[in-house]
Amino acid sequence: MRSKLLAASGVVAVAAAALTGCTPGASAESCTNEILQPDATQVSVWAWYPAFEQVVDLFNETHDEVQICWTNAGQGNDEYTKFSTAIESGSGAPDVIMLESEVLSSFSIRDALVDLTEYGANDVKGDYSEGAWKDVSSGDAVYAIPVDGGPMGMLYRQDILDEYGIPVPTTWDEFAAAAQALKDAGAPGVLADFPTNGRAYNQALFAQVGSTPFVYDNAKPTEIGIEVNDQPAKDVLAYWEKLAADGLVGTEDAFTADYNTKLVDGSYAIYIAAAWGPGYLGGLSDADADAVWRAAPVPQWDPANPVQINWGGSTFAVTTQAKDPEAAAIVAKEVFGTEEAWKIGIEEAALFPLWKPILESDYFRDLEYPFFGGQQINKDVFLEAASGYTGFTFSPFQNYAYDQLTEELYAMVQGEKDASQALDDLQVSLEKYATEQGFTLQ
Repeated sequence: MRSKLLAASGVVAVAAAALTGCTPGASAESCTNEILQPDATQVSVWAWYPAFEQVVDLFNETHDEVQICWTNAGQGNDEYTKFSTAIESGSGAPDVIMLESEVLSSFSIRDALVDLTEYGANDVKGDYSEGAWKDVSSGDAVYAIPVDGGPMGMLYRQDILDEYGIPVPTTWDEFAAAAQALKDAGAPGVLADFPTNGRAYNQALFAQVGSTPFVYDNAKPTEIGIEVNDQPAKDVLAYWEKLAADGLVGTEDAFTADYNTKLVDGSYAIYIAAAWGPGYLGGLSDADADAVWRAAPVPQWDPANPVQINWGGSTFAVTTQAKDPEAAAIVAKEVFGTEEAWKIGIEEAALFPLWKPILESDYFRDLEYPFFGGQQINKDVFLEAASGYTGFTFSPFQNYAYDQLTEELYAMVQGEKDASQALDDLQVSLEKYATEQGFTLQ
């Protein structure tokens, strides 16, 4: 049973051994960065953060007994594929690895991650919000240290809305009315995009009205509850189905070249985004020089009872192949454990910190963003969104679940099925998959 479950959660990357171009352990020759203390314990790290070498250098300058040997082994699934292969072969994994919070269960179920409670994880628990800590925990176990998060807000073209006399929407009813008003005015673009491949984005939209698709605890790894077709999710999806069918929003796949162009050329007046979205948006080429971007809170279903949501987030986990788990845990806890490191992450990499000493600082609250006309977007939008996030439970086969969700949403926008049927079909497919892989449905 256990081996079958391990194979199941490896669907993120059952790729061929040709991708195992990483050797176990670390040596100075394999490091992207410079090792300043050759006699110190070296901890190998895989991570893809922008400007991360500056953070690594800072850590190595301030730690005489432990040094980071950093490699960028690929972003997202490219890295996960290599990690999966290393797990299967029993060697080749780094000591510390950057993982998105949504895949932690997929790797902890394979006994690939160290429970960090033995190495002082709870000593730093108070440095993170309840929601951030929940995302890295399962029962009493802690499988990673939070780094950055994706509390959500709404980035909008003030110039486009002003041109057509459209108020900035604060509720989803107002959002739909704005979409219709923009179309009625003959605008060349649409209000926003609904990407069928949005994955965690789409799940966050469902979660805002209380959808809880999975019940899972690593303490009971063979059991899972699945309810992806609950009524909250159906209601939200029906809302977007109507907007798409009426031509009021686009259905472009996210993060393609065409999508990126439309984000910045005026094709979309609104970009529902995570806190890392401003950095992503500002980094796109061919942006309209005359565009006036501003940020506002994400629209609400019930403004009297606002619900904050999150899209993405990353962590540092210690792998069970770590040569010195205690030294590796020091890296996971401390690499982004100073204000100096976080100022690099914020100013050079556009990360949204989950480490409360910088998250709650005057510096971060009052930071002005030139791309948004000097607006203090953290104070105006993202700090409140972050404080209201209570965490989310992902499945131990989350990538597979997202792939199936993408297929169902694509079928919906193609008119092959309605929102309710799409989610009912998703429920059936995930229940079937879970039972085939040896899980017991709760």
